[in-house]
Amino acid sequence: MTEFAVRNIEHDSITDLCPIGVARQEDKLRILVDEFFDEPWAGDAIHFNFLASDPPHRLDSHVVAPWFWYAVVAAVLYGAHQIFTKLAADRIGEGLGGFVVEATAALSILLYLAFLWLASRWNQQSSAQGIFYSVLTGICVGAGTIAFFLLFQKGGPLSSVPAILAGGAAIMAIAGILFFREPPSWQRLLGVAFAIIGLFLLRK
Repeated sequence: MTEFAVRNIEHDSITDLCPIGVARQEDKLRILVDEFFDEPWAGDAIHFNFLASDPPHRLDSHVVAPWFWYAVVAAVLYGAHQIFTKLAADRIGEGLGGFVVEATAALSILLYLAFLWLASRWNQQSSAQGIFYSVLTGICVGAGTIAFFLLFQKGGPLSSVPAILAGGAAIMAIAGILFFREPPSWQRLLGVAFAIIGLFLLRK
C-alpha cells in the first residue's frame, strides 16, 4: 500500500483536525495542504516521500505564500496607476481627474462583484465596522489621489513616488507594531528609519 509522509507541518489540532487532504484516484494521487503555519511565510520547503516502490521516489517542492502573487499584481497595477496619474495631471484638473479615477475604480469593482454573482462564487460578507473602515479607506484613497494630482501638477517627479510610498509603508509598519501587535525587528525598524530619511531628502 502506498504510504505518504510529510515533515515539518504545524497546525492547531483543535481548530484544524487535518490540514492535509489526500484524494485518491486511479493511478493518481492528489494532495491538498491547507495551512503550514499561523504566521505568513514567504516560502517553506516541503518534502514528499512516496514509498510505493523501491527505491522510494522523492519530490521536493517549494511553496510560496498564497498572498505573494497578489502582492506582485498589486505592485504592478499601483505603479501603472501612478504613471497614468502623472500623464493625466497636466491635462485635467485635480478634482475632476480624481473623480474620474475613483469612479472608474468603483466601476471596475462593480464588474468584479457582478462576475462573482454570475459565476455563483459570491462570498462577500459585511459588518458595520467593516463598512465604517471601508469608508475611511475610501476617504484616504480619494484624498491621496487628489494629493498625487497636485504633486504632479506642481512639477513633482515620478521618481519621487517610491519614496512617498515608502513613507506610507513606514506609517503602516509603526501602526502594525503599536496597534496590531506585530513583532518588531531591527530590519523593520531600520526600514522605517530609511523611509523617513527618504521623505526628508525629497524636500528639495
